[in-house]
This record gives sequence, C-alpha cells and structure tokens, in this order.
Amino acid sequence: MYHLKITALIAVLFLFSSASCDERKTNNEEELPAEMLPPVETQDPNTSYQPAFDGQTRIAGVKTETPYSVTTLTSELDSPWAVVELPDGRFAITEKGGTMRIVTKEGEVSEAITGFPEVDDRNQGGLLDVAPAPDFETSRMLFFSFAERTSQGSLTAVGKGRLSDDESVIENFTTIYRAIPYFDNSMHFGSRLVFNEAGNIFVTTGERSSIETRYNAQKLETAHGKVLHITPDGKPVDGNPLINTPGALPEIYSYGHRNPQGLDIHPTTGDIWISEMGPRGGDEINLIEPGKDYGWPTITYGIEYNGNTIGDGITQHEDMEQPVYYWDPVLSPGGMTFYSSNVIPEWENNLFIGGLSSKHIARLVFRDNKVVGEERLLVDQNERIRDVEEGSDGALYAVTDSGKLFRIAKSN
Repeated sequence: MYHLKITALIAVLFLFSSASCDERKTNNEEELPAEMLPPVETQDPNTSYQPAFDGQTRIAGVKTETPYSVTTLTSELDSPWAVVELPDGRFAITEKGGTMRIVTKEGEVSEAITGFPEVDDRNQGGLLDVAPAPDFETSRMLFFSFAERTSQGSLTAVGKGRLSDDESVIENFTTIYRAIPYFDNSMHFGSRLVFNEAGNIFVTTGERSSIETRYNAQKLETAHGKVLHITPDGKPVDGNPLINTPGALPEIYSYGHRNPQGLDIHPTTGDIWISEMGPRGGDEINLIEPGKDYGWPTITYGIEYNGNTIGDGITQHEDMEQPVYYWDPVLSPGGMTFYSSNVIPEWENNLFIGGLSSKHIARLVFRDNKVVGEERLLVDQNERIRDVEEGSDGALYAVTDSGKLFRIAKSN
C-alpha cells in the first residue's frame, strides 16, 4: 500500500508539472535553451557604459540543434532592400534603384517591375519596403516605402499601387503619406511597413542623421525618428496615443528613435518590436508601447563616430524607455522577422534580424520579453544581410546587399 501511495503521488506531481509547462507555453513564456554558451560577442565594446539590467547586452550564446541547410536561390538581384512572401508563396523583392522583382521558391526571377515614382537612391535611399495589402489576393494592392526627393529636399514616403495582371508594372501608384519635414541629405530614412490585424499600417522613420535633424526625434511636430500608425489611406488611426496632444502629429505612435530599419509584430502576443541602428555602439531592440519616448538622442549606449560622447553621455532618463537589448560593437540591424512556424521547434517565437556591417543573421531567444540567448547564423557567407522573411514553408529567406536570396531551411 505504501508503494501504491508513493506511485500515486509521483503521478500527481508529474501531471501538475506537465500542466505547469503547458500553462507556461500558453502564456508565451519561452523555455530556456538546454545549453547556454559564452556570449557570441567577443570584441571590446566602444564605450564603458554599463547596462541598466542583467541581460541587456552580451547575453549567453545558444546553438541551433536542428540540422538546417543554406541555399542560394539567386544572385541576380540588384541591391535588394526588402523581401516579403505573397499569398501564393512567391516573394516580392524591392530593389533600391526603383524596381521590384518576383522570385519563386525555385529561384526563378521575374523581369524588373516598374511603375514607381522617381526615388532618391543615393546612399541609404531608394525604393525601400514592400507590404501586400491584407486583401492582396483580390485587390492585388502593394504598399511601399521609398525615399522621395524634391527641390525642398528628401523624406520617407509611403505609397501604394496595384500589381498588374501580367505582373509587369505597378498601376496607379499613389503616394499616401510623407514623413515631414523635407531635408536635403540621403541618410536615415528608416523604413519598414507592417500591417496589423485591424488592417492599419505601422511605419518606421529615421531622424535623417544630421546633427541639424537629430533632435527632431524628440519633436512631436515632425515625423522624423518615429513609429507611425496610419490607415491604408495615409490618415492617422483613431485612438493613436498623441492624437489629442496639441502640436503633435496625430499619426505618431512612439518617438525618440534614430534609424529603425526592422519592424515586426510578435505572432502570439501582438506586441510591436523594432530594430534600431545606433551610432558607434548602441544598436537596439525595442518593445514599442503607444506614446512612449525611446530616448534618442538624449540617452544612448553609443558614441559619435569620432569617439565623442553624445549629448550629456547618459544612458538612462526617468521619462525614457530602455532598450530590451543592445549591441556594442554594433550589429547594424536591418529587416527582421519573428519565427512563428514549428518546422524548427526551437526557433518558435525567436526573432531573426539581418546584420549589415556585422554580416550575419542574429537569432534572439526571448523569455518574459527579455533576451535569454543569442546566436549568429550565416557568418560563413560574409554577406551584408538586408532583410529576413519567414516563409509559409517554415524556412527563412534573406536578401543581401550583393544581390543574393538565401533560403535557410530544415535539412531533409
């Protein structure tokens, strides 16, 4: 009888433990990786700044255990900037010079698709992000961000147009939003586009790089250095956090950003995350909350490129948000995607970010909205990774500045 009681007790404890694990998964608390490795970053930092909390930088390394392979689908793209999967499984890929291609999963590349307004493709400008409308299968509408140049200067603009039936041109392209003011340079345009479940668009913009425009990130009457929330017609979304603030642009969702080139919505929580380029050091991952100030240029974990401190050289301020994670030296983060598939189970809900100067994809593992592990993928390819997209087949697809499209998939 004694042994029966012990056996019953063990069974109850096992069921309780299993239920607790299920509850944790339901609550989207990621399980810690089985083996933690030394941090992937081994270089000296640019600064002596200390993180605000444990795990904010140089977290322990992790390693993907599931075998995967990397395939180059094409090397024929011309300075691609963004890759997004269309409902039929093909990919729309923008090219900086002002064209788009459609590429199949077999690597077949379309002719250049035209129909865009003239873009400012100097330096960091050009035709930038692309996002299919939620009803793309019937409307064939695509939304784009691009650098617009006029006699007044340049700015980040958002437009839309219909992909023609023969897929040769974008028809009736219309500019729906301009991130004022114009400024005459070719740097820090942002910019990513993501639709939410309500069918509205989040847009990221840069603060245009110049000392003259840097503080626009803190000014609510400008659209520089912001996360914006607009309708498909380019209007402010009702309920935006600053819509009733006198003098503030009603489309502003958050502010105090430097040059955010990555944006995605968490597949289970619905939280908005961005990747943000810092100066020399201080690249960031930020969890975006409505109406919050993310600090640039008042607080930063980076320094000027010449080695001088930025502003007062502080990293914290009571009215400003801390990054969830930062890099020093920099990742130079481009586009990013959350992995929602279970084809590679250990990747589920992980964040994958293209690294430009760092020449790899950063994989971040989260627990309770904190980074608990980091891995570097595609290091051996020695490519500037401009954007990363999850495919419906559970593979990752990445475009590089040199014109390649990679497929990263579970090995058969």
